[in-house]
Amino acid sequence: MMIVPGLFIVLALFLYPFLYGFMLSFEPKAEGAGFLANYSRFFSEPRLYETIGKTLWLALPVTIFNVGLAVPFAFMLRKPSAGQRALSTLLVIPMTLGTVMVAEGLMLYLAPNGWFNRVLLELGVIGSPLRLLNNYWGVALSLVITGFPFAFMMMLSYTTGIDPTLARAAATLGASPARQFRHIYLPLLVPGLAITFCLTFVQAFAVFPSAVLLGAPAGITRVISIAAYEAAYEDYDTSMASTIAIIMGVTQLAIVVAVLWLRKLSYRGPVVGGKG
Repeated sequence: MMIVPGLFIVLALFLYPFLYGFMLSFEPKAEGAGFLANYSRFFSEPRLYETIGKTLWLALPVTIFNVGLAVPFAFMLRKPSAGQRALSTLLVIPMTLGTVMVAEGLMLYLAPNGWFNRVLLELGVIGSPLRLLNNYWGVALSLVITGFPFAFMMMLSYTTGIDPTLARAAATLGASPARQFRHIYLPLLVPGLAITFCLTFVQAFAVFPSAVLLGAPAGITRVISIAAYEAAYEDYDTSMASTIAIIMGVTQLAIVVAVLWLRKLSYRGPVVGGKG
């Protein structure tokens, strides 16, 4: 009996808004224009279609870095300890602050007269302040700070879900810790890596506040979400904004489908515990 209300909630909160936006994207603001006018305009104007490449250039490297860094940390902290609990608690802080507060904090820390540059100048490491704002690196750092904790928590769950007797059995046969990781843990972590990569990528691809506050929203960090915002709230063209949002979703879906397809090449068996 609870299935029907639950299905209704899913339809009301997710499916209906998607269908409404999808249909709206085929209703261009200009009178007499064809139903594909918005899509034709997007892929004919460099200012619009270049946002896809700029967003991917930001989201993909950050995602690879976050997931790649999360794997060794999760592997080292897979056994419950005081250090694991302390690090997990510490990493929750940027997740609770959110992207806006993290970006505002970085504006103070990374500014030319911020503490980061002041410390490096006092130590003599640099001769002039580093330019870390209004460019690519400020936004990337913001995505690392907010995205790494999520990737770490996901990978920690997967690593602790692998049966530890497999590594112990390999150790009795003379396998070193490095060989245990390469031949046992890593193959079993591939499914979890794929899921973590997809979720972290979607989170990074939807970057907006940090791209505006820390980046160059008219230049290298003019991501696709900024283009959708400008269409909706500056041009008051909700149809074009819906078109950009649909293209944004299709781009994310293409990457996710590719990653999940590659996941099929990994081992899938009964040796992963309940958490994985």
